[in-house]
Formats: sequence, structure tokens, C-alpha cells
Amino acid sequence: MSLLDVTPVVPVVVIDDAADAVPIARALVDGGVPMIELTLRTPCALEAIERIAAEVPEITVGAGTIVEPGQAAQAAAAGARFLVSPGATESLLKAMTDTGLPHLPGAATVSEVLLLLERGYREMKFFPAEAAGGTRFLAAVHSPVPAARFCPTGGISVATAPDYLALPNVGCVGGSWLTPAEAVQTRDWARITRLAQVTTKLRLAEA
Repeated sequence: MSLLDVTPVVPVVVIDDAADAVPIARALVDGGVPMIELTLRTPCALEAIERIAAEVPEITVGAGTIVEPGQAAQAAAAGARFLVSPGATESLLKAMTDTGLPHLPGAATVSEVLLLLERGYREMKFFPAEAAGGTRFLAAVHSPVPAARFCPTGGISVATAPDYLALPNVGCVGGSWLTPAEAVQTRDWARITRLAQVTTKLRLAEA
């Protein structure tokens, strides 16, 4: 199955303490969300991926913020099942491809979209979504470039997600609102489950 068709909202999560990884993943699963993208922005991110892969097999765990070629192999070794990059360079594309994992390279301009299409990609991340033009950009690019499908990420909220999901070239969106920093800091896993349940209702509304 396409990465863009697993769930309408992919939680984009930054973890500062690896001990929080499994409770967060379980809270998301309890709320009906089957996928999580852990960003490689903190020193414990790879360990967090390892823990989720080993202890919460019900969720598909991926690694986001792949910005250096070596990170792709590291994430794969940790147990990531997909990779996401905010951009695309030749070395990044090769490194992600070499892992054999499904991956979403990032694009923010029409030229970058066309370049990825030339490389054989039909699905990509649109980042930073709101700053790069949001729904207006995606709606405008669909007519001349209908082959491209996107997972917009960056500045999207539960209020604006439906506007993105209504577009024909959007399969899912990435969102950080499911795991707010204060909920993680206070270990309020029940709140994360409730936020995930709201996302599940959003999915039903958009289906």
C-alpha cells in the first residue's frame, strides 16, 4: 500500500526521552492511528524508533527529517519501515533508495516536483506546507502536474487539515498536533489518545 493511503494524518513526533516512545505509540494506537513518523531531530530518536519497532508492532514506525545520507541506513537499522526527508538531493535519494524502504522525498517548488517525477517518484512530501503556499499551491500545481501526489507537512492544524485532504493530489497530511509538547512533558497519554480519536473522526468525515 502507498504511504499516502495508510492514514489521513501521520503524527510527526519529536521525542526528547526515549522512555516516552512506547507510551506515545501505544496512545496513538489506542486512538486508532496506525502510523507514526519520528523525526531525527534529537539524540534519542534512533533509540526511540528501536523501542517502538520492538514493542509496538501494531504501529508502522518511520523516520522523518532525513537530511544526511547516512541517516537513512541508520534509521533502517533501527527498525524504521519508511523514511521521510524535507528535501531531495541526489545523495539523499540514493541513500534512501538503497535501504529498500518506501520513502517520501520533499519538494516545495514546481521544479523540485518535476525533478522528482523525472526520477520516478509519484509521491512526495510538500514541505514546509503553509510557508510554501499551502492549499493554494497544491491546487494550482495539480492541473499541470496531475501525476504528483503529496503529503503536506508544516504548519497544518486539525482545523486546516480537512482543506488539504479535500484536494485531489493530497493523500495524507503530517501533523504535530496529535502529540503536543506539553502532553508529552506531563506524560498525559490519555490526551494523546483523545487527539488521535479526533483524527479518526476526521478520517471518517473525509471518507
